[in-house]
Amino acid sequence: MQPLYKGKHFVTLQEWDVSQIEKLLDVSAELKEKFHNNEVTDFLKNKTSFLMFFEQSTRTRNSMEAGIAQLGGHANFLDTSTMQISHGETGKDTAVILSSYGHAIACRNCNWQEGNQFIREMADNATVPVMNLQCDLYHPMQGLADLMTIRETKPDTKNLKVSIIWAYATSHKKPISVPLTQTLLFPRFGMDVVLAHPEGYELPDWAIEKAKTLAEQNGGTFTVTHDMDEAFKDADVVIPKNWGNWSGKQTDVNLDNLLEANRDWKCTEERMALAKDDVIYMHALPADRGNEVEDSVIDGERSVVYQEAENRLHTAKAVMALTMGDK
Repeated sequence: MQPLYKGKHFVTLQEWDVSQIEKLLDVSAELKEKFHNNEVTDFLKNKTSFLMFFEQSTRTRNSMEAGIAQLGGHANFLDTSTMQISHGETGKDTAVILSSYGHAIACRNCNWQEGNQFIREMADNATVPVMNLQCDLYHPMQGLADLMTIRETKPDTKNLKVSIIWAYATSHKKPISVPLTQTLLFPRFGMDVVLAHPEGYELPDWAIEKAKTLAEQNGGTFTVTHDMDEAFKDADVVIPKNWGNWSGKQTDVNLDNLLEANRDWKCTEERMALAKDDVIYMHALPADRGNEVEDSVIDGERSVVYQEAENRLHTAKAVMALTMGDK
């Protein structure tokens, strides 16, 4: 591990250049191989990370807790409802104090127009690396695992048609952080990215303009469509996932007329047949089975969701090893 990265924050992948992201992917692959070979990887022996969660979590919490344990360190899980944050303590004070107790701070805060600001406030005041475990705008840990999964299955990403597709779900109003992160990441690797969603579920204008610029700079394309079938047609990778209409309707309410009018935005076998024969289906999970996707698709041979989920462990370990490590 190179000390070049020690102390570097992981708030968004935009602050990491392509060569640095490639390094993260290389270390992820190395740690994945060592994990499968039961090799000891105690690069963070006796180091502590504080994991602050404002929301529920399965993959993110467990990949971080298991990951740092496998690196020889220890994680303190912090439910923020039991912290003084719930009584108004600032991100600054929290960051300064936790920095003096350990070696990294990681946080999930998806509150709209609050989460990213809170994590950045901590990063501005911490003396240890601060890691974004998902906020209202970004999910860099998921984006890195998604990129790793694509590269494992389709090593040449140049002009790969990757479709980020809105899908119908009723579970809760989900953040835009996953599709927004993918929108800003995939064009940097020369992919032909298609963003598909019904009208009313737009991502922020600044993100779309940035994605188009990145695509032009890196020899790919970025297009937006309101036709789900167009997104599936000849696709190499499809990522149908729900997100809320935060940019236009800033409320926690999920079940409304706009959502119900788009029940047909579902990943089905018929739509998968529009894609290339070797298309892969991805989802950050948890999937709203029966709404976002048919069971036969997510459980089928073209699905890589469990590989994608496992990669959350190895990419989390890479981020921690590089930013917290001494080697």
